[in-house]
Amino acid sequence: MRPAPRPLPDTRTEELRALLARRRHRIAMRTAAQHRLDGASPRLRADIHTHIVWLDTRVATLDDDLDTTLCASPVWREGEALLRSVPGSGPVCTRTLLLDLPELGTLSRQRLAALVGVAPCNRDSGTLRGTRATWGGRAHVRTILSMSTLVAVRYNPVLTVFYKRLRAAGKAAKVALTACMRKLLTILNAMVKHHKPWQPQEVSIA
Repeated sequence: MRPAPRPLPDTRTEELRALLARRRHRIAMRTAAQHRLDGASPRLRADIHTHIVWLDTRVATLDDDLDTTLCASPVWREGEALLRSVPGSGPVCTRTLLLDLPELGTLSRQRLAALVGVAPCNRDSGTLRGTRATWGGRAHVRTILSMSTLVAVRYNPVLTVFYKRLRAAGKAAKVALTACMRKLLTILNAMVKHHKPWQPQEVSIA
């Protein structure tokens, strides 16, 4: 195997990735605490609620740190503004893609979809033709992308039409949503590659 050489991330990029990872951990802790709150005894509910409030404060502080660090770099500001121009692509999604998917804009749509784990892979063996499925890839990037896609299929005109067309053709909701995730990733990849903001009239829905 001869993987293509990639430049090492600079100090600021490493710092931003660390902040984003820490934010992700705090969100996971808050979700776990909220789940415990439902089944907790009255004696423990106040303590768990206090912990959730503290986690909310820490997440807000991390968001402020990310904002400050990103705004200090014209390059990062430009990249974030470019991705945020797409309806459905919010701040968490754009920052996750910029920091944890640096290959965005440098790979083909097929390779990028496989890297994130939204490309359909065959499960064939000999003459047996198995059902296509997605697996592998960068799970945390895929999770954030899926949440953005849920918003995009409601408010992004291109993905709304694409999703409805797939559902009308008999595709299951989960299958249609995965296809929309792949479509959104393809759009973002092309935008970064050509340094062009969102232009719905130029996007094909094929």
